[in-house]
Amino acid sequence: MTNLENFLAVMEYKSPDHVPNWEVAAWPQTVDRWEREGLDRRLLRWDWFTGEDYFGFDNREYIPINLGMLPGFDEEVIEKTDKYEVIRNNKGIVTRALLEGSIGKSRMSMDQYLSFPVETNGDFEKLKFRYTANQAARYECGWKEFRVPGWKNRNHPLIPGRNCSTLGFYWRAREWMGTENLSYALHDDPVLCDNMMEFTADFTIEVLRPVLDAVEADYVFLNEDMAMKSGPLLSPEHYRRYIFPHMRRLVDFIKKKGTRYVIVDTDGNSEPLIPLLMEAGVDGIWPIERASESMDPVLLRKKYGRDLRLWGAVDKRCIAAGKDTIDDHLRTLVPLIEEGGFIPTVDHSVPPDISLENFTHYLKQKRKLLRGKTF
Repeated sequence: MTNLENFLAVMEYKSPDHVPNWEVAAWPQTVDRWEREGLDRRLLRWDWFTGEDYFGFDNREYIPINLGMLPGFDEEVIEKTDKYEVIRNNKGIVTRALLEGSIGKSRMSMDQYLSFPVETNGDFEKLKFRYTANQAARYECGWKEFRVPGWKNRNHPLIPGRNCSTLGFYWRAREWMGTENLSYALHDDPVLCDNMMEFTADFTIEVLRPVLDAVEADYVFLNEDMAMKSGPLLSPEHYRRYIFPHMRRLVDFIKKKGTRYVIVDTDGNSEPLIPLLMEAGVDGIWPIERASESMDPVLLRKKYGRDLRLWGAVDKRCIAAGKDTIDDHLRTLVPLIEEGGFIPTVDHSVPPDISLENFTHYLKQKRKLLRGKTF
């Protein structure tokens, strides 16, 4: 069976040759550690979403689409000391970032957020010119002539937009306003919130339209990250009031164009929002972050049934703990792997407390389970 046939078989609870072997990424700090432990980093591509021959990951293809700001803000270092730097990024967000342990733009801790480009509805109206949908620069040059024929004859899953490019409603609004300001706006500024959510759906639909008119994709991955460890960052009531109608409109458009599935990426405990996601037509969630409350994939399957596909759910903390813990943890996922509708991956990118030895052991044992074997 091809990679595409295996993917579709798993998603439809049929019998694949093997469950897709996918992972996300490793922190740059993790790569440095693994190199010290003997890995030659030059042997890898370090693009795990599209595959990695070195580790035996299956291939996927992402249609290049720019759904971001065009033009973006000018990046600027506003202040720099020996401990931190204050920067404005290309999204207009000003942060204070620690320098210790940083590799490029990858930090060992989250930045401190200082300001955002949107505070009022007037600010948002001024920002809209950066999100004009019908711009040639949003697509590869010659994509219809050179790429579409191959996409139509593919043997692997095809997805419009790279990870963290097809952004959802909460994610975009948080980038424009910040978590705290958005939380207040959901209570105090319905005009602004309605404007942002309606615009997000309209913009995303129009950017995706030319591509989905040309080829039927296998799934669309909407990045939301709208939950923390103990629960969502917005209430189900606010989700239904502001996001749900536009989410359903977006999902309906995507599926009417022939895309099979819509998957939502959200870290943390998103469980209170899952019924609304499913009602809007969402088919699955990822990464099922195990450090969060209520995100046990076995319990989620019992509660929501086969209509909710589950991706992720491998606890990164267990991989760091050693081989016996890895084996015990993976065995708890066997019933889901056997049933289908489940693709196990580490529940986010691989942090630097995971050794190369433990990660390779995890992959060796996971590969057995993906092919219906035991250990």
